[in-house]
Amino acid sequence: MLAAAAVCPCPPVLVPEVAQGAAEELEAVRDACAEALSTLAAARPDRLVVLAPVERAGSGTYPAGSIGGLHGFGVPAEFVLGRAPREDAADGAGGQPPAAARELPAPLTVGAWLLSSVSWRAAPVSGLGVDRALPTEDCLREGRRLAAGEERLALLVLGDGSACRTLKAPGYLDDRAAYFDADAARALADADHAALAALDAALGADLLAAGRAPWQVLAGAAEQAGLSGRLLHDSAPYGVGYLVAAWN
Repeated sequence: MLAAAAVCPCPPVLVPEVAQGAAEELEAVRDACAEALSTLAAARPDRLVVLAPVERAGSGTYPAGSIGGLHGFGVPAEFVLGRAPREDAADGAGGQPPAAARELPAPLTVGAWLLSSVSWRAAPVSGLGVDRALPTEDCLREGRRLAAGEERLALLVLGDGSACRTLKAPGYLDDRAAYFDADAARALADADHAALAALDAALGADLLAAGRAPWQVLAGAAEQAGLSGRLLHDSAPYGVGYLVAAWN
């Protein structure tokens, strides 16, 4: 069952070493992400799954110990998703042979960095790359699958809103973008899984809203959870919608 969820954006520029001189501009976003992650820890989950939007080739499961880097963004450091399986086994959380680690795509690498920034130790971690073009019904089905069973599941749901909020945005200005992000923000603020599920996938694709698919996986997982929500941050630096929310 879904016990809690945190929703955060995942641009590489969120990592201060990538942002460099612009790091202070996103300090409020990072602070909100840390607050959302504290909600996950407080829920005392049995496991944490990090959802992130990826291209189709990168979809699927990423076990603990998978490593990603941001070398293409000028950062030589690498980040590990959760702890290596042998560490969880040493704490008594193992019992299954460790799955083969995979190289993390950039959005999951940002997720690994977020967890390391708060020294996450509350539960074993795995990642799930969600095809950013995954149809809504498939997203909802995946969320239901994740939340099935009695164990307490936490989700760290990564993904940006529209990338068409200004003339200098990656997708240029589209007047529909602000409305799309506002609908998403209201759904996240209210933990309204039905409203998240109702987001238009085709419109999200037009607006380069990478978070649409992971948000709708969350919608499927939350159908029976009865969670409440808080919107912790809503901004559009660089013309891209950044939303942070906590559900518990």
